Amino acid sequence: MHERDAWRLADYYAENRHFLKPWEPVRDESHCYPSGWQARLGMIGEFHKQGSAFYFALLDPEEKEIIGVANFSNVVRGSFHACYLGYSIAQKWQGQGLMFEALTAAIRYMQRTQHIHRIMANYMPHNKRSGALLARLGFEKEGYAKDYLLIDGQWRDHVLTALTTPSWTPGR
Repeated sequence: MHERDAWRLADYYAENRHFLKPWEPVRDESHCYPSGWQARLGMIGEFHKQGSAFYFALLDPEEKEIIGVANFSNVVRGSFHACYLGYSIAQKWQGQGLMFEALTAAIRYMQRTQHIHRIMANYMPHNKRSGALLARLGFEKEGYAKDYLLIDGQWRDHVLTALTTPSWTPGR
């Protein structure tokens, strides 16, 4: 993502505000305005330079609008080489396999270029689509966490999953 994406990100979150609400933390109004994203994108750029987080935008076929986002955050190196995956896709683009394609490429980048061994992704038990997507990507269930994340203003249980890289090689 680049600072020039502020308008497109604001549009994405504004257009999908109600659809994403049950699946995400409470967002302030700045998520729906380019000015809010300009500051955020500056921080995202710094995270990328530091290697502590990586953010990706999924674009429509004409590359005019953002139709989904993915982020690999809380990157830990040392003896762990792991991170957390988060993602969302616009309501009108669901069910077309686009997030599977995007995450396949993004995961490959994290494994091969960033040398991440373990990618963790967690989902609420009633989010069947997310669970199916992660399973299709090769994530394995590892546990269940009660009151794990504050989503839409309430502590929500999550299914814990992870994908490891069997052919991991040291890098960074």
